[in-house]
This record gives sequence, structure tokens and C-alpha cells, in this order.
Amino acid sequence: MTQTTSAHHQGGTAPPAARFDAVVRAAVGQGLLGEGGPVAGFIDTEGVRASVGALHDAFAATPEVLHTFAAKACSLVPVLRLLADCGMGCEVASPGELRLAVEAGFAASRVVLDSPAKTREEIRLALALGVAVNADSLDELRRIDALRNPGTASVLGLRVNPQVGGGSIGPMSTATDTSKFGVALRDPGAREAIVKAFRERPWLTRLHTHVGSQGCPLELIADGVARTYELAEEINATLGVRRVTSLDIGGGLPVNFTDETVRPGYADYVAALTAAAPGLFSGRYSLVTEFGRSLLAKNGFIGARVEYTKDAGGRRIALTHAGAQTATRTVLMPDAWPLRIGAFGPDGTPKTGPSLAQDIAGPCCFAGDVVAYGRELPELAEDDVVVLYDTGAYYFSTPWAYNSLPRPAVYGFRAVAGPEDGSGHDGPVTFTTVRDAQSLDDIAAESGLAHADALIQRDG
Repeated sequence: MTQTTSAHHQGGTAPPAARFDAVVRAAVGQGLLGEGGPVAGFIDTEGVRASVGALHDAFAATPEVLHTFAAKACSLVPVLRLLADCGMGCEVASPGELRLAVEAGFAASRVVLDSPAKTREEIRLALALGVAVNADSLDELRRIDALRNPGTASVLGLRVNPQVGGGSIGPMSTATDTSKFGVALRDPGAREAIVKAFRERPWLTRLHTHVGSQGCPLELIADGVARTYELAEEINATLGVRRVTSLDIGGGLPVNFTDETVRPGYADYVAALTAAAPGLFSGRYSLVTEFGRSLLAKNGFIGARVEYTKDAGGRRIALTHAGAQTATRTVLMPDAWPLRIGAFGPDGTPKTGPSLAQDIAGPCCFAGDVVAYGRELPELAEDDVVVLYDTGAYYFSTPWAYNSLPRPAVYGFRAVAGPEDGSGHDGPVTFTTVRDAQSLDDIAAESGLAHADALIQRDG
């Protein structure tokens, strides 16, 4: 079986999805997918390591850079610990994500807190731990003024919105004129207010920006970074001192969901940044990145059992256990987040035969819970398995609790390549549990079971 380690190193082309065939077969054979586990997520540990390696390689000539992983893209402690072991830092956007980063073992100096709605308590904790904090507004800077201990080790920055426009997916574009994130750089008086904020705060040493992710072309992302770089140069020139010493340029490298290829790659990203802001890599500023989806998407998949098939109005429908609860974005925004689907038999081997247009639906109790419409696949039947590719980020790690459906189990895997003698046999696949499937007892407890009588009025 071809290893994912080659996915980001051979001309930007990933191996075919067949690299997961042996994993699906092994998961079925070991009972991880089937009657007792009708849906599960799978993450390729060696693939993750390869993706991180490709990121570091692309920035190898950069004098000082901290690559952080956006915890929201896969908020699972074992995955975060794997990334820490690969040399990544961690970007967090909530108290929960900060706790996960701490539990995963990231050093405080390698953690960055971003959020547009930080509470005072959240800021106090971050400053006490010494994690970096990017203020999202001038009002938040004033809050930090009151809470900051001069002895804190936290690097403190300000997020700006370069207002360079949006990409093809509006909700994923964070540099539009009216984005909720950062200080709107082109609004009247904003630039002067930002310079003034840095003049009044010698401890404010970082600028942060993030243009968006999926649907945003590299040129748009690079333009936003370039405008932030120009602002840093202006601040330092105006103040006559090197006040801004680091730039957090965010992440947001889009993922290609339409086929196997990994495009754009991290080297493409660096080339675009170099063209837009040639001085960015000069060493005058240390850099921080915040990649998430691009590191994990193609290194994971969801496997789900087909429970029933039916025909309705001339359409074939396969009802599976992977729907809106674990593929939320795809179900709610199918045009923006299409997924490739694989069809496997009950034994986990790829299905063959004539293609049939089929809807791949999920278990949620609303009509729109469909992962793919009219997809041409070998005819699916009860007990078959479908695979949703490119779902290593966001999908199975952050499920939706609709219908009180249980959170699926997640497994990491390593696959040993088979002999290169043309026999076609794959090597062994080993699994390790990343997250147990949620039990019905867990669901009941989470739903307030301990307080079951809280709303019943009792006399006397």
C-alpha cells in the first residue's frame, strides 16, 4: 500500500485514494466498521507527519518561523500531541481549545490565542500561562491594559483586517469590508488609531492577519499579508523604533476537494508571499503561521455502513450513518464543500460493477441530510461501506449533536507498504484509538440526567 508520506513531496500529487483501500478492509475485518461501529473517523499518522514535513520544507529558508496548528481543525488531544511531536505549535480560539493544547503538551511559548470575543477571565489565564495573545480590537487592547502584568511572558499582538475582499465562499472569507475579525484597516481613521495603539504600548510587538481559507485564492491571501507587512513597516518607521518584531500571517491554505492532487502546496504559498511582499522573509520579522485544514484533510477519511437502500421518485438513495452530524458543512453547503465518495462491499473491498446515480444520505431526521446527490457509484446495498475522503480536518473531530447521535469513534492508523513484486498484496494495518465512540450513557449524562427533576415543581 502506498504511503501518504509521498503525498506532499512528489510534484504536489497525492497517491490515489486506493492508498486507503487496505485500511478500510482492515477496519471492517477488525470490527471497527460494521454493526457495532456503523461510522468512524480514521487518521493517517504517517501522512500527518509528511504534511508537517512539507510545511517545514517550504519555509526552510525563513530565518525564524513558528508554525502553529489551528486546533479547531482537529480538536482531539492525541492528534494535537502528534502535531506537537512533529514540532508544531498550536493556535487556539477558545478556553476549551487552550485546555486541549495544554493537555496535548504544547509549550506555552508555542501557543497563540485568537478569538473575537475573549472574556476577561480568558485573557487573565492566557497572560498567566504566558501564551501569545492577538487582540481582535482596540477595545480588547484597552482590556489587556487593565489585566496585563508587566512580568508576563506573553507576546501580545493586534489583529488587523486588510479588507482585501472575499473568496468564493463568503462565510470562510475573513478580510471583507465588514468582517467581524480584526481592526478594519481601510476604515477612516483606523490606520492612525493602530499606529497610536503601538506608540502607547511598548509591549505590543506583533501584527496578526488572516484573510480566509477555503475558497480564497493564493493571490488574495498574499495581498492581505503584504498589506499587513506594509503596515508593520509604517509603524516602525513612524515610531522610529523597531516596535513590531513579528507577524502572525494566519493560515488558510485552501484544500483541493475535487480530486487526488494536493494543490496549492506550501511551496506555492511561499512563492505567492514572496512575490507580494519580498521583504517578508528578510529576517526583519519573525513569522507565525496558523495552518489547519491543509495539514490534515487528505490524511483522513470517514467510513460509514449502509443501513438501507431505497428508491423514491426514480432516485436511488443509500441511507448511511455519516450525515450532517459528522459532515455538517457538506450537508448544509453542498456546493461549497463537495466530498469524494468511495464504495466498498461488506468485507471492506472496493465495489466494482456498473455505475448507478445514487444519493448518499445520512441518519439525521431532516430532509436535507444528504452528503452527495446523484453520485455515480457501483450500486450500493445493505451492509456495504461508503468512505468520505478528504475529511481528516473538521469533519469527524467536531461532530454536531443533532438527534442526540453519538460522537463517532476515531482511530489513527499506520499501514506498511506491501511487497514491490507486483503481487498486489498489502502489508499490515495497525490501528490505535484516538477517541472512543460516545455511549448512550454518555449522551444521557451530557443531556442533564443528573438534574432530571430540576424543572418539576414538588409541593411541600
